[in-house]
Amino acid sequence: MPSQYDEERVWEGQNQNHYEDDGTEDVIDNPEEVLQECLEKFKTPDYIMEPGIFGQLKRYFQAGGNPEQVIEQLSINYNAVAQMANLLAEWLILGGVKVTEVQAMVENHLKDMILKTFDPKKADTIFTEEGETPAWLTEMIEHPTWRSLIYRLAEEYPDCLMLNFTIKLISDAGFQGEITSISTAAQQIEVFSRVLKSAIVGFLQSSDQWQNSVTECAKMVCHGAHTYVYSQVIVHILSQEPRGGAIMKRLNQEITRCAQESGHDVTPITLALTPGESWRNARTALAAMLSRGALNPADITVLFRAYTQPDPPPVHLLRIPHFLELLVDSLFKSGSKLNPEHKPKYMHLLAYAASVCEGPAPGRPIKDELKATMQAIEKIHTVCSSSASSSELLAELPALYHCIRFPVVGMGVLVWVEGVVTEKSYFKLCTEHCPVHLALLDEVASCHPLLHHRLLKLLVQLFESPQDELEILVQLELRKMLLDRMVNLLSRGCVVPVLQYIKACWQRDDTDISLIRYFITEVLDAIAPPYTPEFVQLVLPMVENEDITGTMRAEGEKDPVSEFRVHCKAHVVV
Repeated sequence: MPSQYDEERVWEGQNQNHYEDDGTEDVIDNPEEVLQECLEKFKTPDYIMEPGIFGQLKRYFQAGGNPEQVIEQLSINYNAVAQMANLLAEWLILGGVKVTEVQAMVENHLKDMILKTFDPKKADTIFTEEGETPAWLTEMIEHPTWRSLIYRLAEEYPDCLMLNFTIKLISDAGFQGEITSISTAAQQIEVFSRVLKSAIVGFLQSSDQWQNSVTECAKMVCHGAHTYVYSQVIVHILSQEPRGGAIMKRLNQEITRCAQESGHDVTPITLALTPGESWRNARTALAAMLSRGALNPADITVLFRAYTQPDPPPVHLLRIPHFLELLVDSLFKSGSKLNPEHKPKYMHLLAYAASVCEGPAPGRPIKDELKATMQAIEKIHTVCSSSASSSELLAELPALYHCIRFPVVGMGVLVWVEGVVTEKSYFKLCTEHCPVHLALLDEVASCHPLLHHRLLKLLVQLFESPQDELEILVQLELRKMLLDRMVNLLSRGCVVPVLQYIKACWQRDDTDISLIRYFITEVLDAIAPPYTPEFVQLVLPMVENEDITGTMRAEGEKDPVSEFRVHCKAHVVV
């Protein structure tokens, strides 16, 4: 903490310019009024510590003020609050409290006081009076504590010019990654551009946590119409780059999804950024369905005719994710009803979007896989739309496994199974240890890594769903079966997300310890070295927990638990 002498020296240095006189004097029309105004200010506590003290003294003396009176007023009302705070802080340090803790106490109290008393109008006068950026403001933004205060104030007072200027100073200083409040960043295009850049870089650099990065970036972009359009145009331009363009295209689609889930109709913007302006009929039909969020036979017929003519529109018009989801749901979702007359048109459009690619010559798409994809969709749709029992599904397994290899069919099977197994009475009526529908999910996990995230989400939903109608032991067996599905998902490459979820269940202490033990047992039986440090960080704490693996250990370190621990200690640096 600075001494009282140091503090006084700083004040003198900061206010030297106030002693300089350019030889001119302000013309005062009403000296009595000025004297009264100055004396009222001099009566306020600790006014001698105010930055504008020298300006007021100059006005007071120019109006003919009495030096003895002003000295008396400033002296009587000098409470030395700042000096007492410094003295108290020095006592705390002498008493054994760490300097950092004392500093945090002082700063946190100041923050609370500023939040309670902040006046945006008075803050804006700082610039009108000084005419330049105060030196103390530049120093202030170098400290994380005061930057966080500025963020909170800017959120509460978005129209304050002083705060908006300070946010720009913070961004210029390279701290834009800290600006998590988009309402703060969206006030200025320069600041928002830097925050958007940081968000995109964070998305590109993320690996297993890319879903969280996408969600954070999308929420920021969807703050307002202006931020959405600006960001989507930038991302669209980046998606045209040969290097990394596909990743930016995915980001563009995730941002669009976030906007739709928030209840915004962004169809005009989406289509404006989608090439193919000459195909007006197809674009109009597509826009109508996307805006309503529902398909209809009339618009589907328009699209079907467009894509069955010799010179069809570009396939990317059909590959808008929202439209693909509507097609998949209409064909595979449990309970969906389609007019048999129009059903082939839905299937053709979905197969076309999933399998056709543009050829080297415009208007000559490559359709080599269209027929096989169409047949697979038709076969799976027939199975999904029927009310076949589990025993009847067993007879269809070879055909189902063959068709699941098509990515679009794998997605369709996942949508169908989601609708079936989330029915409240499904597990109550189920007699198999592993229902056929969940066995199909194992095959989807094996064939389609890009569906792992959605698969895990479904398994977590089932694992956490209350099954109060079942007996306790039956509930445990059901959850063990679902853990088997998670272990299978882990063995197919979805390692970190599965382990993170199980570790969270253990740390929350809301899951039967026998289930955690069962999962660890299955994992140790399925894995083999070498292990990554991240894998060890997730698994080793559970393996070393006595409640989980105490009964699994044997003498001589020949059991899987001991072998895993020994290997980790010897070979992996965590």
